[in-house]
Amino acid sequence: MSKRRPEKNDDALLTALVANQAGEIFELDGYAAVGMEGSLMKPLSIEQTCRIPYGSELMLLPDRKPILYNLASRRYEALLENPHAPGEAIFPVAAFNSPGYVITYISAYQESEKAGYLPLFSYGAVGWHRGDFRTAVVMVDPEPRQDLRQMKREDIVAGIEAMRENLPSNRLREHLETCALRYGCPAGKNFFLGRYEAPLPTAQQCNARCLGCLSLQKDSGIPHSQDRIRFTPSSKEIAQVALAHINRVKNSVVSFGQGCEGDPLLAANVIEPAIRRIRSITPDGTINMNTNGSQPEILNRLFDAGLDSIRISLNSIREECYQAYFRPQGYRFGDVLDSIRVALTNQKFVAINYLNCPGFTDTPREMDALIKFLHRYPIHMIQWRNLNFDPVRYWDEMNSVADHSEPIGMEKMLNRIRKQFPKLKFGYFNPPKENFDE
Repeated sequence: MSKRRPEKNDDALLTALVANQAGEIFELDGYAAVGMEGSLMKPLSIEQTCRIPYGSELMLLPDRKPILYNLASRRYEALLENPHAPGEAIFPVAAFNSPGYVITYISAYQESEKAGYLPLFSYGAVGWHRGDFRTAVVMVDPEPRQDLRQMKREDIVAGIEAMRENLPSNRLREHLETCALRYGCPAGKNFFLGRYEAPLPTAQQCNARCLGCLSLQKDSGIPHSQDRIRFTPSSKEIAQVALAHINRVKNSVVSFGQGCEGDPLLAANVIEPAIRRIRSITPDGTINMNTNGSQPEILNRLFDAGLDSIRISLNSIREECYQAYFRPQGYRFGDVLDSIRVALTNQKFVAINYLNCPGFTDTPREMDALIKFLHRYPIHMIQWRNLNFDPVRYWDEMNSVADHSEPIGMEKMLNRIRKQFPKLKFGYFNPPKENFDE
């Protein structure tokens, strides 16, 4: 266990948070909260954290011991029991932070022998200070597109009723109802609220086997967080949903490639005519695709049909690390790069969905690979997304395929990328075409 020198001023450190067996979260006097990046540990300070963003959730991590900093002994300790109540088991607490915030430290813990994979969330470091929960994050997108305060259930239900009247037999509309109400999908909610970006899930199949796939896990021991779409909507159904959104939302976005589907490039046979149908009716609205970018020749056809922008998912620019996470089936990392090249050649807006995890993403070799990529492929935007996967297992996977040196820190990395590429957009959400040049 590597260490970083603690702050000299204990008053600047956050008090540690733990949970008991019943899930009750409480602060632990005499101990400071600790964040980790791979094998590095550091007590959390006020300066490194902010008040926990609205909509974030706190989670207990089962079968794990919290690693805390003992203020009296000046040492890190992995505790199995509450030192103030012997015999009471305690567990680590982590923050699943709201969209638009990049985690800079992971909640520090040590696995027990029987520990299984954590569910598909991100696990930010969190502590307590003077009546507030504070977490180690940096804001990259201030847009309130997924602010839960603007998504009242009664308004969503009213929107669902209106869409049922408007599109009574549309199966995609019906699927989005399940997304919005059962799974709490913010994109699904926004469709029924008539705001921002609407999802267009289409693909049942995928040609990657991502470690952190949200909709399909086979023999992994990891529960998927939502069910994959079980039918392929027709081109007409897709166009109806898209046009319903475009016609009532200013600067609207409609997007293929959602958490409840496979990769949309594998459903191009219905997506291409759907795009052409939309564009035959209106030039308005931004048609976007979130994809793994595995089939550049198909992507080229979709651009010709009227696709405006793409977002390609990457966890790393190093091929061996990409392969270890995405586990592609029948395509190469070079195909992904070719898709980016095709999009840039077609003068389309290109973003990467950069799945980041402190302790890996901010290591020098990862950062150098990203910088070389950005020089070679002048994309328009990085969407910084916290990796929803067990962080310790992820570090193990990445360490098994590549060498990594000590991380420099996520905030320092973000600042360095901004400085070297001042025109590169940082964000979280897919922008409308009206904002491409901002």
